Amino acid sequence: MAHTLEMRSWRLRKGILLVVLAVASTAGWAQDMHWQRAVDRAVSKAPEARVVVLEIGSGKLLASAHLAEASRTLAAPGSTLKPLILYFALESGRWDPQRRVACSRRMRIGSHQLNCSHPETDPLDAEQALAWSCNSYFAAMAASLTAEELSEALSERNLLAATGLRDGESLAEFRLPRSREQIQLAALGVEGIRVTLPEMAEAYRSLAIELAAHPQSMAARTVRAGLSASASFGMADAAALGGVPVAGKTGTASAESGGATHGWFAGLVPAESPRIVLAVYVPTGHGSDAAQIAANILTHSPLRKP
Repeated sequence: MAHTLEMRSWRLRKGILLVVLAVASTAGWAQDMHWQRAVDRAVSKAPEARVVVLEIGSGKLLASAHLAEASRTLAAPGSTLKPLILYFALESGRWDPQRRVACSRRMRIGSHQLNCSHPETDPLDAEQALAWSCNSYFAAMAASLTAEELSEALSERNLLAATGLRDGESLAEFRLPRSREQIQLAALGVEGIRVTLPEMAEAYRSLAIELAAHPQSMAARTVRAGLSASASFGMADAAALGGVPVAGKTGTASAESGGATHGWFAGLVPAESPRIVLAVYVPTGHGSDAAQIAANILTHSPLRKP
């Protein structure tokens, strides 16, 4: 009798476990479908946009648009590199987050005119410079790094490695700088480096994991605050229109030979406790265009509360 009751109890527990697993699997599938529908809806209005949505904890691809093209397309990343390099410089003690740099507004490095478009302001500290994407500030910071340190900053965020998200993906191209100017141009994402959208998404996922692992460090607090400010009132503020708090960064660049610009947005959502990386690339346009597409995705995402 006792044996029979034990068997019935075991079968009941097994049945409950199977139901729980089935419900969890169904919930996960439903969330994936929700994200994909949100992406599809946004891309229907911007058909050239390429999108990658990753779960930070697992690295799982939740949704995408034009993933094959995104995995093969290499492009200069522009200002999306700034938080990655800033975190390295602060965490390694190469740069003081309280150091202020006056924005020259108009700046030329080599053949590149890199004027700032943010409002006129007093000299900026690290958090403010990230929020406003100040080229003068990040050019000064980049000048404090060696070429090998810049390479390390990018490599430790997995930006230069294959992602495995798609077969036949292209691999990032990075030319080790040989001068101070080349270091600055690479750090500003305009020359000497080209990456794919999946690589950018993986780099921001790595950054999110790093920020969560050291939440009280000066580097983490500065970068987290700068990214949140960027996507709320700074240069990436269009992303905030999606109704979900975002910590993110835009980037605009052109081919090294000049020509039309392309735009990026990479964001961590929700900002207060990121679970998702949302990355957008537009082959023609600006970072603000990519941020607007991200906002359209978030408007219909599972993170948007009624």
